[in-house]
Amino acid sequence: MIQVHKDSLVVDSHNDLIVAHIRRGNQSISDDPKPDRIRHSGTVSFLRGLLSEDQRKQEVQASFSKLRAGGINAVFCAVDVTMAWKNHLAYALDAFGYFRAEIEDNNHQVTIVKSASDIRRAKEDGKVAIVLVIENSEAIERSLNILAMLHEIGVRSIGLTHNLNTWAATGVYESDSGGTLTQFGVQLVKEMNRLGMLIDVSHISETSFWNVLEVSECPIIASHSNCKAICDHARNLTSEQIKHIAQNQGSIGVTFVESFIERDKSRQTLDRLIDHVDYIVDLVGIEYVGIGSDFDGGGDLLTDATEYPRITEKLTQRGYSDADIGKILGENHLRVFEAACG
Repeated sequence: MIQVHKDSLVVDSHNDLIVAHIRRGNQSISDDPKPDRIRHSGTVSFLRGLLSEDQRKQEVQASFSKLRAGGINAVFCAVDVTMAWKNHLAYALDAFGYFRAEIEDNNHQVTIVKSASDIRRAKEDGKVAIVLVIENSEAIERSLNILAMLHEIGVRSIGLTHNLNTWAATGVYESDSGGTLTQFGVQLVKEMNRLGMLIDVSHISETSFWNVLEVSECPIIASHSNCKAICDHARNLTSEQIKHIAQNQGSIGVTFVESFIERDKSRQTLDRLIDHVDYIVDLVGIEYVGIGSDFDGGGDLLTDATEYPRITEKLTQRGYSDADIGKILGENHLRVFEAACG
């Protein structure tokens, strides 16, 4: 691992490791699980079931040891509740309950964080910082009271939609409906600002995106999205969206989902991913781009989290300074997190 990677505060702004472990039969996220821990099946297991036998044989991309081996200091661990029809809140709480038990068993190496200072302290203590995230605001069941309680247990970021519509906003795959932020969505954005929760605009339609920027008084994040100018995919951001995220002082986590990197499968390479970084830097500057792997959720460009230093090697080859590499690897995301959450 090259020195600049070791020295940097590395932040992964989107990772699906929690549900990936549950769907492997409540597999421990640690390589050394406590033998007396009873790993209860709950809502996630009941509603989603186990992965197929072949899928369970495939190793997870992110575990506590793999995150540490890859030099990743902070991870936004998301629970996507989209498939939990009419059980969105229970699904999220079940997943977080499972995960909290894992963290309690491994508190010598990981910790849940609620602020930017917590993330910095975790790095100093040699621990991986975990940010709890919900993907798809249906988890709050259209209640700002529930939102406040999720904040109380440590949730610090929420994606307003997945690909489909929610009570709050229009999903990217329903953009043709012309839907915008709903009245509730406006209230949700304002309340997330007030509580100190980072608004994630990955997955929302472009119309809803513009509404969020009109309403939010805090920086936002697109935790796992690439550039539409390079790869014309519905989940990627237009140049105008990128410019306005920069004006908002937000950040964009370029992601390892191969179909978001390049349509031509033969060009779905790490070099092509770095082209997305270059594009954002050339368009708006170095301060607004980071990394959001989407490990265990489709981010298959790299085999697993241990390969994260390859990104730093590529950035060095492209001529980025150590200071700029530090911004891309984590400081930009940390700035946005601090501005939104404290």
